Formats: sequence, structure tokens, C-alpha cells
Amino acid sequence: MNTESAHRDPADAIFARAAERARSKSLPYFGEVTPAEAWALMRAGAARIVDVRTHAEWTYVGRIDGTPLVEWRALGAQQTNPDFLAQLAEQVTPDVPVMFLCRSGVRSHGAAQLATQAGYTRAMNILEGFEGDLDANGHRGTVGGWRKASLPWVQS
Repeated sequence: MNTESAHRDPADAIFARAAERARSKSLPYFGEVTPAEAWALMRAGAARIVDVRTHAEWTYVGRIDGTPLVEWRALGAQQTNPDFLAQLAEQVTPDVPVMFLCRSGVRSHGAAQLATQAGYTRAMNILEGFEGDLDANGHRGTVGGWRKASLPWVQS
């Protein structure tokens, strides 16, 4: 095994798992990754993360350092950002694997679907999002998510 293939095998395995999750759920985009898998792909330079939360979430809840923000929907807006695809194209070209992150995995699902329709061949949703689902007490951050997985993040 050469050095190059040794470095790519973990990413290839993650891409394969992501694609299998999408196939098993009949998703309209390339795949789904866990927060830990997304971090591994990002660290390896194999895929980019794009945060689709609002500026307020990014500022006050926290963010992953170095990831671009392309709002799926502005705070209080009822409609999807009409410039989403143009803003996404400024950050990531369609040939680069891109993973979308939101609070819990819902907006990022829509972003992955729209990106795929626009020609992004490896658009992925980050499962659980940044904060995860609500727990029994109605709080986020205790059931899944990027922060719960103790992955690196910063807060303003």
C-alpha cells in the first residue's frame, strides 16, 4: 500500500458509509455523515463544511472555525435564501464534496437536496447538526450533535 492510498482509505470508507445511508433512506443527495465523520473528512481536506444556520446562531450559539456561513434562511424569514446557490458557489465549487451543517440536521437536508439539484455531486447532510435534537427537558446539546461529540468549535 502506498502512502497516498493509506491517507485516502479512511475518507473513502466514510464516503462509502455516507452513500449507503443515503441509499437506504432513498435520499435525493449523495450521503449523510455523522459529526465525527464530517470532522475527519474536513481535517483530511477531503470535503468542505458549509454552515447553513443563521448569523445569530453562528454568533451566539457557536460555530466551527474556518467554515463558511451560507444562510439557508435568514432569522425570522419564511422563505429560503434566494441567493443560497450563488453564495454557495462563492465558497465551494460543484466538484468538491460539501457537507452541510445546521442546528439539528433539517435545514442541512434541504441544502444538500438543493445543492444536488444544482450539480453538486457529493452533497451531504451532517446528521444531528451542531446542537442535536431536543432532550426530554426540551434542551439541545445533550442528545447528539457536533458540540455533544466534543468536536472543535468556537463562540463569539
